[in-house]
Amino acid sequence: MGPRGGAAKRRSSLHICCDRHFLSLSVVVGTLNLMTTPMQTAQGAGPARYTYRLRVSSTALAALDTEWARCRWVWNECVAMSRKVHGLNKGATEKITCGPAQLDKLLTEARRSMAWLREGASVPQQQVIRDFAKSRAKALKDIKARLPMRQRAGMPRIKRKREALPTLNYTRRGFSLKEGRLHLAGGIVVKPVWSRDLPSDPTSVRVYRDSIGHWYASFVVTAKTEPLPATGRAIGIDWGVKETATTTSDAHDLPHPEHGKTAARKLAGYQRMMARRQTPKNRPDTAGYRKARAHAAKVSKKIARQRQDTGRKWAKKVVRDHDALAVEDFRPKFLAKSTMGRKAADAAIGATKAALIEMGRKHGRTVHLVHPAHTTMDCAQCGARTKHALPLSERTYACTACGAVSPRDKNSARVMLVRAGLNPASADLVSPATC
Repeated sequence: MGPRGGAAKRRSSLHICCDRHFLSLSVVVGTLNLMTTPMQTAQGAGPARYTYRLRVSSTALAALDTEWARCRWVWNECVAMSRKVHGLNKGATEKITCGPAQLDKLLTEARRSMAWLREGASVPQQQVIRDFAKSRAKALKDIKARLPMRQRAGMPRIKRKREALPTLNYTRRGFSLKEGRLHLAGGIVVKPVWSRDLPSDPTSVRVYRDSIGHWYASFVVTAKTEPLPATGRAIGIDWGVKETATTTSDAHDLPHPEHGKTAARKLAGYQRMMARRQTPKNRPDTAGYRKARAHAAKVSKKIARQRQDTGRKWAKKVVRDHDALAVEDFRPKFLAKSTMGRKAADAAIGATKAALIEMGRKHGRTVHLVHPAHTTMDCAQCGARTKHALPLSERTYACTACGAVSPRDKNSARVMLVRAGLNPASADLVSPATC
């Protein structure tokens, strides 16, 4: 979907004081990066992607495959030129550049000399150069910043015919919508399945094929805000593995759906079938291997769609019932290397969080992204912080300062509300203490 418009960063310090049994305790929660997605205006919710399934005829399918072959050739030529320039610059005093301007000139010369390339539309070929330039610039930026190898994007690589999935990008001058059909540059006409209306005229479209052979058209449009009735309630959300989302409202907790665990046995069977039918390297795949790979891809796609559907339905419910959301800005990437990696991946925390933020932006709700530091160590009642981090096996939080006892994740969800500066009166009458 489109970028999160209007995100602002601010640094704040929360001073919480409490006086209990003649003990004065002052706790300062410092340097909290609190990012807020403000309520969108009525003009629009920013750019967004609307994706539709395509009905592709045999003629259009052949044309799309041929167009992709040309674009793939342009990409591979860009990769070869980049590698050639890198080799020439190693011992040269005057460096040679390989930017989009130079590649555009090479594309113009290639189209002038090659009739096969000239038969295709120039728009998707130019967009391939733009995509390559962005990918190469990101890789060079990571190298210049001396990031660790595991964090670098990596230089663009050759796209092989049997591995790369077709993707064609068209700007506004490369496509049109007429009588419910999508007309692409080069005389390609396809029929989208209009499951919903476009909110505005699209500025670009991406036509691609997924791993199970289905074609889609993804339009970039300006989405309109669809405001919901005000409820006057706020909610705090804490992400986890046992439960995907724990909130300050028991009715809005999201249990772990375990879609991947349910389909694991079937997926493992198809993967073993692929392993038995795999051919040696540099030899074409057999029909049996392609059939097993298609079955495995279909199961994986179903799991992904189930996770996406669960996350969107839960996000819709949360956004409909609350005006303000305090969401933990949790990044589950580090869990991939832990013993909880498989369960965390099955929870799809990242996809659920993205769906919640996008749903809040669509309906004009205010979303606060709260930094997750020390959220499991702070007390939501008095603000006191434990001296040591709690182990994951300890699921109950007990405050030594005020004596409050609550489930660990519930306490963290209430801390989100306090840190976001929201009135947490709706969360079991929890409110920040005054000094």
